[in-house]
Amino acid sequence: MTTTAGTRRLLGPDGLLNTRHHKAALMVFMVVVVGHWAEHLVQAYQIYVLGWPRPQAGGLLGLAFPWLVKSEWLHYGYAIVMLVAFIVLRHGFVGRGRTWWNAAMWIQVWHHFEHLLLLVQAMTGAYLLGKPVPTSIAQLVFPRVELHLFYNAIVFVPMVVAMVLHLRPRPEERALMRCSCVTPAPAAAAA
Repeated sequence: MTTTAGTRRLLGPDGLLNTRHHKAALMVFMVVVVGHWAEHLVQAYQIYVLGWPRPQAGGLLGLAFPWLVKSEWLHYGYAIVMLVAFIVLRHGFVGRGRTWWNAAMWIQVWHHFEHLLLLVQAMTGAYLLGKPVPTSIAQLVFPRVELHLFYNAIVFVPMVVAMVLHLRPRPEERALMRCSCVTPAPAAAAA
C-alpha cells in the first residue's frame, strides 16, 4: 500500500477516522480542546481573581514552562492541529451537524491565520504596524488574553453544537451516517 493510499484509508472521507474510529477521534479531539480551554480559563483566573500581572499569568503550563507559553510556535502548533482536525473529521458529519462543524472550521481558518501572522512576526522580528511585540489583526483592538478567550469560544460553541447534533441525529441524518457515532435507532413503542 502506498503512503497516499494509506493516508486515504485513514483520513479520507471513507477513512477509518470518519467511519469506524470517528467517535473515538472526536472524543480525543474534545479532550485536547477542553485541555486548551482549561489553560485559558486558568490564565483568566490568574489575572482577574488572583490579580497577577498579565506577563506572569500563563495558565498551568506557564507555571511549569514559562518559555513554552511565550513561544508563538506552541500557539501556532495548536491552531494548526485544530484546523487539521476540523478538516479531517468533517467527512464523518452529515446534515445539521456538518453545517455547524463547517462553521467552527471556517472560524478556525481565521484563528489559524491570526496565529500564522503572529508566528511570522516572531520569526522575522518585523511586527505589525510597528508594535513592540507580535500582534494579530484583532489584537489591534482587543487585548490578547480576552481575544483568545473570545476566539476559543466562537470556535468551541459551534463545535459542541455540531457534536451534539451529530450524536443525536434526525432519522434522515442517521440514514446517511457511516461512522461509529451511529447508535441503533430507538425501537418504536410496541402497540
